[in-house]
Amino acid sequence: MRWRRLILRYQSGDRAAGNQLVTEAMPYARALARRYGRNAEREDVLQAGLLGLTKAIGSYRPGQGATVSGYLLPCVAGEMRRHLRDYSWAVHMPRPLQEAALRVSRGIDVLTASLGRAPTVAELARELGMEEDAVLEGLRAGQAYSAGSLDTPGADGSELPLSERLGGPDHALAWAEGRTLLHQSRSLLDHRERLILSLRFDADLTQLEIAQQIGCSQMQVSRVLRGALDKLRVADQAAA
Repeated sequence: MRWRRLILRYQSGDRAAGNQLVTEAMPYARALARRYGRNAEREDVLQAGLLGLTKAIGSYRPGQGATVSGYLLPCVAGEMRRHLRDYSWAVHMPRPLQEAALRVSRGIDVLTASLGRAPTVAELARELGMEEDAVLEGLRAGQAYSAGSLDTPGADGSELPLSERLGGPDHALAWAEGRTLLHQSRSLLDHRERLILSLRFDADLTQLEIAQQIGCSQMQVSRVLRGALDKLRVADQAAA
């Protein structure tokens, strides 16, 4: 009720009431900024949230059904998410992929806290109500969120910056033809085969990393990979 009275006073021209409401809502806004923003960008996220709060204070109408906090705080969170979506990506991504990446990132935080470990792709898919392929797309899109500096020293202790260590043979080119064949022949494979091949050739994970991601043994991953590749080879030979 106090916030409602402050809003009504602000909307009647009492700017001090609006400032008081912003001050009282600040702890909630800071908590949301810690949830949504990384350390380097947290202040920008907070400022975006306060902009959303100011807009919400001006647009709130007592008869619209929501409680004051139930109206103001979602407006703050929404403005923070819009800021992250529009300004915080190192590489421009289509909006659906940005939203998927943020959704997957929040799901990882929730499940890591509840499970005490990093969740698997399957666990994330169940928690978020998404297909596993969509979760994988969100994970890959999330890699475009931030970019390292070209002046960063080497992780191996080398003082040479990244800009002086780029170049050399691209070993991933050896997989280019296989990736093309994989994407052209997905209809021949079942969901599990497509998932494991995508993790191996698109995400470049090892068999052990794939096993940890999807919750099975490395031997099972190896068998599925061999069987799926055999299917693709037979299909390729038949097409030739």
